Amino acid sequence: MKKTFLLVGTLLGIGSAACGAYEPATETGEAPDGAGQAVAAEALTASNCTQLTATAAIASGNDGNLPANTLDDQLATRWSNLGKGSWIDYDLGATKTVGGVTVAWHGGNTRANTFAVSVSPDGITYTPVYSGKSTGTTAAAETYTFTPVSARRVRITVNGNTLNDWASIAEARACAGATTPPPTTPPTGSSVVWVGDFETGSRSQWSSTQMVSADRLALVSSPLRQGRYALKATVKQGDDPINASGNRNELVRMTREPVGSEYYYRWSTMFDSTYPSAKTWQLFAQWHHDGNSGSPPVEFTVYGEEIRLNIGGNPGTIVWRTPLVRGQWMDFIFHVKWSPDSSVGFVELYLNGKVVLPKRNIATQFPGMLNYLKVGLYRNDTISQVGIVYHDGWTMARKLEDVLSPTAVLTAP
Repeated sequence: MKKTFLLVGTLLGIGSAACGAYEPATETGEAPDGAGQAVAAEALTASNCTQLTATAAIASGNDGNLPANTLDDQLATRWSNLGKGSWIDYDLGATKTVGGVTVAWHGGNTRANTFAVSVSPDGITYTPVYSGKSTGTTAAAETYTFTPVSARRVRITVNGNTLNDWASIAEARACAGATTPPPTTPPTGSSVVWVGDFETGSRSQWSSTQMVSADRLALVSSPLRQGRYALKATVKQGDDPINASGNRNELVRMTREPVGSEYYYRWSTMFDSTYPSAKTWQLFAQWHHDGNSGSPPVEFTVYGEEIRLNIGGNPGTIVWRTPLVRGQWMDFIFHVKWSPDSSVGFVELYLNGKVVLPKRNIATQFPGMLNYLKVGLYRNDTISQVGIVYHDGWTMARKLEDVLSPTAVLTAP
């Protein structure tokens, strides 16, 4: 289904009108506005997006190309600002269900833009919902989807592109979220709150991806721990889809567990027979805080020939470790109470049906921040060997019995 951009007939409130040098052709290799940017109907058409009309647009800054230009149905105009972290923010006028954004990047056929999308109910607190790169092959609209959320404001943050550090958007719209129920529904009467087991045949159970290409987070029919599909996560040196530290290809689920909540998480992981041994960090599952930087408060990592559970960020506390095993599925059940208070929060871990870490009180959140889940592989960028790890069966529930497999037998430590 396709929807064309809607013409905006009212004057929009624009903020952050800071002065600065215009983005010159010598900086970007682009032609000036209007040159070679004839607006075709197809270029202003967004696939898979039921567009939401913004009532206002503001930005972190501009070079004279204003935020309102991204709502005028003209590819020959744009918003531009120099510097990584430049953002443009759209007010939808009321709380709506948002399931994606569609963006026509200025010069989008000459460079790939690294960017992130976050949403807010009030313009104060923002939650990340998507991060990735544009294709770099078209100046026409591209649609990026994520798990639908309720929000009033949608912010696009640009972290540079493959040519320079300019942020330049010709047109952008928020997309309405799907109204159909999720493809995987927990059993009636269970405490299951989310399933990410890939049995939909896609990554649709997850909120977003951070990957350089689809083959890095591929669904495979072998090896499997359960069902028909598992995730094969591959990382090669240089894989940096969000222009940050380390190399990664990860799935994101915006769990954002409230302070004081208690959950069980089940999943299975298998490290490929060629998985590299390196005396540095290699994360295969993490609960990251919703701040912008720093080590996550909860991380499952490989260090050398050892698997570790580290709590508290860097340096944190290693609360459990076990030898790295390759070529065999490892079944995890992770029991957590989420709290920044070490007397309230706790962790407990089962591996292959055995309690390997009895309940231990420890802070599992950073003060004032919630966490979200990231799965795949994220590692130090000094590692040159290809890393492959498989994931299957991700489930989140409030009761232990709802994360046990039908044949599971738990044993005491």
